[in-house]
Amino acid sequence: MMGLRSKDLLGLEHLTREEIELILDTAVPCKQIFTRDIRKLPTLRGKTMVNLFYEPSTRTRTSFELAGKWMSADVINIVASSSSVVKGESLKDTVRTLESLGANIVVMRHSAAGAPHFLAKSVEAAVVNAGDGAHEHPTQALLDLFTIRERKGRIEGLEVVIVGDILHSRVARSNIWGLTKLGASVTVVGPPTLIPPEIEKIGAKVSYDLDEAIRHADVINVLRIQLERQKKGLFPSMREYVSLYGINRERLTRAKEDVLVLHPGPANLGVEITQEVAESHCSAISEQVTNGVAVRMAILYLVSAGGKRHEAAS
Repeated sequence: MMGLRSKDLLGLEHLTREEIELILDTAVPCKQIFTRDIRKLPTLRGKTMVNLFYEPSTRTRTSFELAGKWMSADVINIVASSSSVVKGESLKDTVRTLESLGANIVVMRHSAAGAPHFLAKSVEAAVVNAGDGAHEHPTQALLDLFTIRERKGRIEGLEVVIVGDILHSRVARSNIWGLTKLGASVTVVGPPTLIPPEIEKIGAKVSYDLDEAIRHADVINVLRIQLERQKKGLFPSMREYVSLYGINRERLTRAKEDVLVLHPGPANLGVEITQEVAESHCSAISEQVTNGVAVRMAILYLVSAGGKRHEAAS
């Protein structure tokens, strides 16, 4: 495997196992930059990267911004609410304008599923999906995979439980695609109203009993619960959700001693996860933030090569 088949990174559904492993392997030397006094590589010097976010984001946008700057790219941040988009400019027109200004890479978050795919067909710049609707969030899944492999030494054969709002989660979908392709077994857990009916078709098992599901889990990936779901009646009360699906110290006594806990952040502490667990030795939440920059550096490097691989950054 010499590189990615596409100039774009749009999702994990259509990536091969080899492509996913290439990204994870490339992120290893990228992470070594964190140990340096000067965190700068010349890899993307002369390249312009645009963060085009149609939805609010702090963690993902900042992570991409750091990744681009540490690789010497010129980084431009555009928030759609303050751009010409509010005047009715189309997505295609917006990015063609950016491309005419020299954009080589466009990192895009959009509320509409498939928006990055439409964009990628319309422009020559490489497009990286930073989350599209409830469809996919590939870079979050890749940093989760990187964190699991780093902590556990492997992904093949692991039992992974994803708990929370599976129905609306782009993180869950991308993780299921990635984990199953790398040989892990995935079980999704949550209230019946928050489990999509077709989820088993993409390789996940379904359970509504978290205590039973985590008994053999090597990894528990906790999803953020958006409070508006409760207001819409998708589960009876927050108190009941916490009782049945919240991750706390007492619940973890039913799991393996070396179980790994992940959370994409930001966490509703006391709801889907307690502060005690989030700060415990079994949690890799802070590592996920660091690993997110390394993985995004690897992705920017690989898409900037237009699907061709050169020597990894070092």
